[in-house]
Amino acid sequence: MAVDVLLGLQWGDEGKGKIVDVLTPKYDIIARFQGGPNAGHTLEFEGIKHVLHTIPSGIFHKGVKNVVGNGVVIDPVVLKIEIDKLIPMGVNVKEQLLISRKAHLILPSHKLLDKASEISKGKAKIGSTLKGIGPTYMDKTGRNGLRVGDVFAPNFKELYNALVEKHKNILKNFDFEFDIESLEKDFFEGIETLKSLTPIDSEHYLNDAWKNGKKILAEGAQGTLLDVDFGTYPFVTSSNTITAGTCTGLGIAPNKIKNVIGIFKAYCTRVGSGPFPTEEDNEIGERIRQIGNEFGATTGRERRCGWIDIPALKYAIMINGVTELAMMKGDVLDSFETIKVCTHYIHNGEKIDYFPYSINDSVTEPVYKEVKGWQTDLTKLKGDDEMPEALTNYIDYLEALLEVPISIVSVGPDRKQTIMRKELAS
Repeated sequence: MAVDVLLGLQWGDEGKGKIVDVLTPKYDIIARFQGGPNAGHTLEFEGIKHVLHTIPSGIFHKGVKNVVGNGVVIDPVVLKIEIDKLIPMGVNVKEQLLISRKAHLILPSHKLLDKASEISKGKAKIGSTLKGIGPTYMDKTGRNGLRVGDVFAPNFKELYNALVEKHKNILKNFDFEFDIESLEKDFFEGIETLKSLTPIDSEHYLNDAWKNGKKILAEGAQGTLLDVDFGTYPFVTSSNTITAGTCTGLGIAPNKIKNVIGIFKAYCTRVGSGPFPTEEDNEIGERIRQIGNEFGATTGRERRCGWIDIPALKYAIMINGVTELAMMKGDVLDSFETIKVCTHYIHNGEKIDYFPYSINDSVTEPVYKEVKGWQTDLTKLKGDDEMPEALTNYIDYLEALLEVPISIVSVGPDRKQTIMRKELAS
């Protein structure tokens, strides 16, 4: 069997959690391959809204294993909170959740370093979620980090104290007051919860599962345009959010990957600082924000809103090798008489149809084509044949520009409000 990948094509918040939840019954294993608690994957069913930050979005389906891969960074405090919410709902966490021994740990001092660094940048801040993600990945690449496997070592506390001491020395360079000790009680309680779970060598586990014919879906976090190599650097996250991250974040070889499902909104949003060519910092953007409830699932921050960006989407599709598309939140545009689609940029005075090296310090103006809105309530739609003509035309237009089929259309937040236009290749 092949491994399928599902990831975001914009600046995150595309709706990955919902589609993973919808597709989970087709798979035996859901495996998260990068990121940390800066992710907020929202699922909604039976009138209840759930937000997951670390645990894969297949956790609500009995019999499906959920793997947190080696490419993920784990905050034991956040993980414990998530687990404590799942247990009363009847989720057998110890049976369904497996944690890679090679996943790195976020320490309380990592979060303090994140906050101190962001404050010191002033107006040049990158919009960090302040969850300690960046400093943890820095320790990982600097070969200083602590991993899940370390918590079972008899000298774990010594290893912890040594790393915290390094962090304290760094924090002294900032004009920043801190108290690490006050954060440690919750951290070590989280460590005990972590120790009660099933640790695995995830690369062996997943490859053995693949050999035995199990179907695996790799779940990404954040979005392609936040990738540390290919995103709008330096306004990016600290990991590889693209398909290649599946290989490094799970130990899965490239030739085992088959379908790559790319998720995008019918419009576009971004949280935090950084370039956003199609942003509508006006009444239109506010209208989209309010209708779409565009507030960060992790931070609660207002998301910046604007029109769909085709050059950026084509770039994301190319880098990821996307084979199928899922369009989310079409219902948010229900009331718009006219919808804009950015087909090109005017970049440094030149009209281009691709995503350039950098749009951070240059004038990048969107070139729009206006299309007719559907002005119909999409949330009650049950199938492809019920779609209003204007929506079908919008989808057909996007498919022609992107040259990839839009197989899934979401028309509301609930898992039932999902239209499968085409079955994914098996």
